[in-house]
Amino acid sequence: MVNFANENEMFDMMRDKLNAAVISDILDGLGAREQGMRADIRPIYQGAIVVGRAYTVITADIFQVIDDPYGGEIEAVDSLKPNDVMVVCTNRSTHTCFWGELLSTAARARGARGIVIDGYTRDVAQISAMEFPTFATGVSMVDSKGRSIVIDHGCPANCGDVLVNTGDIVFGDIDGVVVIPKALEREVIPLALEKVGKENLLRGELLRGALLRDAYDKYKIL
Repeated sequence: MVNFANENEMFDMMRDKLNAAVISDILDGLGAREQGMRADIRPIYQGAIVVGRAYTVITADIFQVIDDPYGGEIEAVDSLKPNDVMVVCTNRSTHTCFWGELLSTAARARGARGIVIDGYTRDVAQISAMEFPTFATGVSMVDSKGRSIVIDHGCPANCGDVLVNTGDIVFGDIDGVVVIPKALEREVIPLALEKVGKENLLRGELLRGALLRDAYDKYKIL
């Protein structure tokens, strides 16, 4: 395992040096072949990269305004810790929007690194301007009041067809979102760094005119 002074340093390094495709390849090689979320979960602004520890949330659609309609959502946001990434299972809801700019502001103040939702967000212009990494299936202006509630958080949750546990590592970029189970992170991170290094060497040889067959046989990374 690569040694880091703290988790903040580790996640900064992952953001700067790794990518979702490489991490997915390493997980495949370790037999964890179902860790990539559905392709419809996309970054809401150009260049967004999210990486951190999952803090899971599950919501349910409702069809009436209840007392304290935001209570569960507020509790979940206030539970975030530094380096967390909120991962939200809405069961692909198209009934409402879960996230927005004020929640992004509150989450960032808690030290969170971003959010992944298998549902909608809003306030895209403001979230993009503040560069809070947000991945969602779509955008809608409608408020969650009377439309959805948080039913649990900090529990196992299925987001984007991946079972996510609080404490897993979540990594997302333009290619999609991948989840590293906590039990595998000590293997995945150094192997991913090694693969990126080999890819850089292979790329250099290809640019100098080497045949792909020869370069592949030399580095064995594809």
